[in-house]
Amino acid sequence: MNKIINYLISAMMVCSLVTFIIVDSAMAQAPGIKRTDLQRYDLSAAGREVIQVRVDIPPGVLAPNHSHPGEELIYVLEGTFVYEVEGKVPVTLKAGDVLFIPAGKVHSAKNVGKTNAAELATYIVEKGKPLVVLKQ
Repeated sequence: MNKIINYLISAMMVCSLVTFIIVDSAMAQAPGIKRTDLQRYDLSAAGREVIQVRVDIPPGVLAPNHSHPGEELIYVLEGTFVYEVEGKVPVTLKAGDVLFIPAGKVHSAKNVGKTNAAELATYIVEKGKPLVVLKQ
Protein backbone atom coordinates (compact mmCIF):
# COMPACT_ATOMS: atom_id res chain seq x y z
CA MET A 1 0.00 0.00 0.00
CA ASN A 2 2.85 2.40 0.85
CA LYS A 3 4.41 1.74 -2.55
CA ILE A 4 1.16 2.74 -4.25
CA ILE A 5 0.90 5.94 -2.22
CA ASN A 6 4.54 6.81 -2.96
CA TYR A 7 3.94 6.10 -6.65
CA LEU A 8 0.86 8.37 -6.69
CA ILE A 9 2.70 11.17 -4.93
CA SER A 10 5.60 10.87 -7.39
CA ALA A 11 3.19 10.88 -10.35
CA MET A 12 1.45 14.01 -9.02
CA MET A 13 4.79 15.79 -8.61
CA VAL A 14 5.83 14.91 -12.16
CA CYS A 15 2.46 16.11 -13.53
CA SER A 16 2.81 19.41 -11.64
CA LEU A 17 6.31 19.93 -12.99
CA VAL A 18 5.27 19.12 -16.56
CA THR A 19 2.27 21.48 -16.31
CA PHE A 20 4.54 24.24 -14.96
CA ILE A 21 7.00 23.75 -17.83
CA ILE A 22 4.29 23.66 -20.52
CA VAL A 23 2.37 26.71 -19.26
CA ASP A 24 5.49 28.68 -18.42
CA SER A 25 6.92 27.86 -21.87
CA ALA A 26 3.68 28.88 -23.58
CA MET A 27 3.80 32.24 -21.82
CA ALA A 28 7.48 32.74 -22.63
CA GLN A 29 6.90 31.78 -26.27
CA ALA A 30 4.14 34.34 -26.86
CA PRO A 31 5.58 36.44 -29.71
CA GLY A 32 8.73 38.09 -28.41
CA ILE A 33 8.11 37.77 -24.66
CA LYS A 34 11.30 36.84 -22.81
CA ARG A 35 11.24 35.61 -19.21
CA THR A 36 14.51 35.47 -17.28
CA ASP A 37 14.31 33.55 -13.99
CA LEU A 38 16.36 35.38 -11.36
CA GLN A 39 15.74 33.51 -8.11
CA ARG A 40 13.43 31.03 -6.36
CA TYR A 41 13.36 30.26 -2.62
CA ASP A 42 11.12 28.47 -0.14
CA LEU A 43 9.53 30.81 2.40
CA SER A 44 9.09 30.29 6.13
CA ALA A 45 5.32 30.07 5.50
CA ALA A 46 4.61 26.39 4.85
CA GLY A 47 3.93 25.53 1.21
CA ARG A 48 4.89 28.95 -0.15
CA GLU A 49 7.80 30.15 -2.28
CA VAL A 50 9.04 33.41 -3.72
CA ILE A 51 10.06 33.66 -7.36
CA GLN A 52 11.59 36.66 -9.14
CA VAL A 53 11.52 36.97 -12.91
CA ARG A 54 12.51 39.69 -15.37
CA VAL A 55 9.92 39.92 -18.15
CA ASP A 56 10.82 41.73 -21.39
CA ILE A 57 8.08 42.56 -23.90
CA PRO A 58 8.70 44.20 -27.29
CA PRO A 59 6.59 47.16 -28.51
CA GLY A 60 2.96 46.31 -29.25
CA VAL A 61 3.13 42.81 -27.74
CA LEU A 62 0.48 41.59 -25.30
CA ALA A 63 1.06 39.14 -22.45
CA PRO A 64 -2.42 37.55 -22.67
CA ASN A 65 -4.90 36.97 -19.84
CA HIS A 66 -3.41 34.79 -17.13
CA SER A 67 -3.31 34.34 -13.36
CA HIS A 68 -0.93 33.09 -10.67
CA PRO A 69 -1.43 30.85 -7.59
CA GLY A 70 -0.45 33.70 -5.29
CA GLU A 71 0.35 37.38 -5.23
CA GLU A 72 2.41 39.21 -7.87
CA LEU A 73 4.34 42.42 -7.19
CA ILE A 74 5.48 44.30 -10.29
CA TYR A 75 8.20 46.93 -10.59
CA VAL A 76 8.46 48.45 -14.08
CA LEU A 77 12.13 48.62 -15.11
CA GLU A 78 11.72 50.30 -18.50
CA GLY A 79 9.12 51.23 -21.09
CA THR A 80 5.37 51.72 -20.79
CA PHE A 81 2.80 49.03 -19.99
CA VAL A 82 -0.98 48.99 -19.84
CA TYR A 83 -2.10 46.45 -17.24
CA GLU A 84 -5.65 45.16 -17.12
CA VAL A 85 -6.52 43.44 -13.84
CA GLU A 86 -9.85 41.69 -13.32
CA GLY A 87 -12.31 44.01 -11.55
CA LYS A 88 -10.13 47.13 -11.90
CA VAL A 89 -9.78 49.99 -14.34
CA PRO A 90 -6.82 49.54 -16.77
CA VAL A 91 -3.69 51.34 -15.60
CA THR A 92 -0.71 52.70 -17.54
CA LEU A 93 2.67 52.33 -15.83
CA LYS A 94 6.15 53.51 -16.77
CA ALA A 95 9.66 52.88 -15.43
CA GLY A 96 9.73 53.19 -11.64
CA ASP A 97 6.01 52.47 -11.14
CA VAL A 98 4.72 49.50 -9.14
CA LEU A 99 1.61 47.33 -9.18
CA PHE A 100 0.16 44.69 -6.85
CA ILE A 101 -1.92 41.86 -8.36
CA PRO A 102 -3.91 39.77 -5.86
CA ALA A 103 -3.77 35.96 -5.95
CA GLY A 104 -5.81 34.37 -8.72
CA LYS A 105 -6.83 37.63 -10.41
CA VAL A 106 -6.86 37.38 -14.19
CA HIS A 107 -4.69 40.06 -15.78
CA SER A 108 -2.78 41.03 -18.90
CA ALA A 109 0.02 43.43 -19.78
CA LYS A 110 0.72 45.17 -23.07
CA ASN A 111 3.76 47.17 -24.09
CA VAL A 112 2.17 50.34 -25.49
CA GLY A 113 5.47 52.16 -26.04
CA LYS A 114 7.87 52.29 -28.97
CA THR A 115 10.76 50.57 -27.16
CA ASN A 116 11.26 47.41 -25.08
CA ALA A 117 9.28 47.28 -21.84
CA ALA A 118 10.56 45.27 -18.89
CA GLU A 119 9.30 44.45 -15.42
CA LEU A 120 10.66 42.75 -12.35
CA ALA A 121 7.90 40.35 -11.30
CA THR A 122 8.02 38.97 -7.77
CA TYR A 123 5.62 36.12 -7.06
CA ILE A 124 4.67 34.84 -3.61
CA VAL A 125 2.94 31.63 -4.59
CA GLU A 126 1.88 28.15 -3.58
CA LYS A 127 4.80 25.79 -4.09
CA GLY A 128 4.31 23.05 -6.68
CA LYS A 129 1.55 24.80 -8.63
CA PRO A 130 2.06 26.15 -12.16
CA LEU A 131 3.35 29.72 -11.94
CA VAL A 132 1.34 30.94 -14.94
CA VAL A 133 -2.18 29.78 -15.78
CA LEU A 134 -3.40 31.03 -19.17
CA LYS A 135 -7.05 32.20 -19.28
CA GLN A 136 -9.48 32.90 -22.10
